[in-house]
Amino acid sequence: MKLNNLAKFAVLGLAVLLATGAFASNKGTLNVQEAVQVNGQQIPAGEYQVRWDGSGSEVQVVFLKGKKEVARTAAKVVELEKASPFDSTVVDRSSSTASISQVRFAGKKFALAIGETTSASASSSK
Repeated sequence: MKLNNLAKFAVLGLAVLLATGAFASNKGTLNVQEAVQVNGQQIPAGEYQVRWDGSGSEVQVVFLKGKKEVARTAAKVVELEKASPFDSTVVDRSSSTASISQVRFAGKKFALAIGETTSASASSSK
């Protein structure tokens, strides 16, 4: 009887551990050095949590300051040739306001391309 209960707890513990590991892979920390825009929303310089949800290459990204949501946008998960050595952003300065175009995470071989979901479909239709 005790062995049966022990097996149940082991399976439950493993399930919780795997679920926690999967959740941890969908968040990261980002330190913004200057005020930038994400989807038209101004983000002041500071440290943020970035979380994303979705399956496949299309995801929804949320930028959090503490527990407060400061921006939300669609993004595309893109593969990198090699893992990023540190957390970083790619900032697009081609317009009058600087905006985040890509978010990279330390040790990960992927990035979140902000705004590429609509621009990729627009460029393919031309």
